[in-house]
Amino acid sequence: MQTIGLIGGMSWESSAAYYEALNTGVEKRLGDLHSARTVMTSVDFAEVTALQEAEDWDAVAALLVAAAQGVERAGADFLMLCTTTFHRVADQVAAAVDIPLLHLADVLADACVANDVKEVGFLGTTFAMERSFFTDRLRERGLTVHVPQPDHHETVNRIIYDELVHGRVVTKSRRTVVGLIDELWDAGAGAVILGCTELELLVHQSDANIPVLGSTSLHVEAALARALA
Repeated sequence: MQTIGLIGGMSWESSAAYYEALNTGVEKRLGDLHSARTVMTSVDFAEVTALQEAEDWDAVAALLVAAAQGVERAGADFLMLCTTTFHRVADQVAAAVDIPLLHLADVLADACVANDVKEVGFLGTTFAMERSFFTDRLRERGLTVHVPQPDHHETVNRIIYDELVHGRVVTKSRRTVVGLIDELWDAGAGAVILGCTELELLVHQSDANIPVLGSTSLHVEAALARALA
């Protein structure tokens, strides 16, 4: 079993979901008392968010590069960023270590291709929906990417930052996000990506009329396939 390197804390709720899913996945595959070999560094979400809001991406990159190098020194065989938004500096992180980075956008694109999805909806933070660093990587794989109308972006952002990162799952917010998924379906999406790791705490496949591609779940599945190959 390879050792999985995790950079977490963005938020800790999503990192906990990663850790749980990796370990339950190993137990399911190997049985008995098996658990995942992992190394995790958890950063201060407030610190990196403040730097993001200040558009100081060099400082964000420096923090995550240092975290990645620490994880590499601790024995990780490959690396995961337990976040979507901070994949904004994924290329800098990948260039600073000698172990592979399992890029979340590549995992999601692979899932779309495997399911013959050519048009996909994308829900995430305002930053991830309005900037192209993540969706462009999906488009490079030939996908057409739909995001909600701009007037809905702040609503999704509020649900993520005011509720989900604090572990609050609100039924009204679930209805709101499901409504946006229906709008993306009407726009032509054949599936929707929950492109913020915390959104999987809120919306499940049973809530939607189209396939829901959970970023955390798919990232974990790809990591397990690599670690147990």
